[in-house]
Amino acid sequence: MPLGFLVSLFLLAAGQPHAAAPPVRTEVRALWVVRKSITTEAAIEKLVADAKATGVNTLIVQVRGRGDAFYKSRFEPRSLDLKDQPESFDPLATVLRRAHRAGIKVHAWMNTHLLCDVSELPSDPGHVYQKHPDWLGVPRKAASELYALDPWDARYREWIVKVSKENMTELEGLYTCPAHPEVKEHLVNVFLDVVGNYDVDGIHFDYVRYPSPDFSYSRTALDRFRATIEPGLAEEERRTASALARSRPLLYVELYPQAWDRFRREQITELVERIAAAARSKKPGVMVSAAVFANDEDAFNRRYQDWKVWLERGALDAVCPMAYTPDTEVWKRQIAIARGFSFGRQLWAGIGTYRQTPESALEKIRLARRMGADGVILFSYGQLVTPSEWAPAGDYLEQIGKQAFR
Repeated sequence: MPLGFLVSLFLLAAGQPHAAAPPVRTEVRALWVVRKSITTEAAIEKLVADAKATGVNTLIVQVRGRGDAFYKSRFEPRSLDLKDQPESFDPLATVLRRAHRAGIKVHAWMNTHLLCDVSELPSDPGHVYQKHPDWLGVPRKAASELYALDPWDARYREWIVKVSKENMTELEGLYTCPAHPEVKEHLVNVFLDVVGNYDVDGIHFDYVRYPSPDFSYSRTALDRFRATIEPGLAEEERRTASALARSRPLLYVELYPQAWDRFRREQITELVERIAAAARSKKPGVMVSAAVFANDEDAFNRRYQDWKVWLERGALDAVCPMAYTPDTEVWKRQIAIARGFSFGRQLWAGIGTYRQTPESALEKIRLARRMGADGVILFSYGQLVTPSEWAPAGDYLEQIGKQAFR
């Protein structure tokens, strides 16, 4: 081959730009920060100092805990946990100011459908529990009795609370009904209130699910489900079902249980997609993440939380499996499943530090890195800096920082 031709090829190649290297993602080293840790200026100052000192770069801060606000909300009452603080004190704004100054990102953690504790019912007239009893999730055991009862009748809420108290093994408290259109509208407004008024780096869904298969059998949910089923029925079948339903409000969910489960999944997915799209429209670049059940079968079949679809469709930028088990093999399996269904989105591996030794948590952090996770998120900050059986000196977070984050 002539030398001149080879030189020409070399010069041509030299003149071409090299393919750009893919951007390197910074490992997310995050803490879930429960609302009790941001109730004073001093507590927030300590939180940010602890995070900075230990190499944490992301704080997932709970600013909506039980239908209340740890920020200046236009839609929900200020949390009673702040009753001793001046009205000018804004926990979310304070965290943002201090954390951003320290180079730490802040995501607003919003408990979605969980509304209040059954043992501590809200008295504030502006709280959803008081203002909109018709929005409450109804347990199946109470559905027939409550179907025809006016939600503003005192017995309506009393019945829901009574039945819920009888099933506290699966219930964290009272929930709103995911199938109620006004509930969805309210939650969209709540999330956008934060995104539009605070310089958050992300929004973080939690309790974005049903509490169990026993929920929610509100009249609104049952009627909306019936409306989806009837168009597909033959005329005679529709007339028969309609006649029977007059005395059996649960007839359609009993006849079409698989469609009922699908309907409930669709309610949760619709909300996640709607809020994600609206948040990104209001603030391009805001990150959307969710704390999800790490047991994917339980999430899908019993909580109606189809987080794999949320990832596939791009509603989430990051998924945070709550893999709180101390069992390393179970933890690895749960994180591997999430990695396999992440569809190119980020995976932040959840670790329940409150259930295991620092050594066990450190092992999982190292495993997360080897498994290709984009980061880890520890539950939770308050436990990590408080004396416990795992760290009597209250130095759990410090140990993590020294051995894994610095």
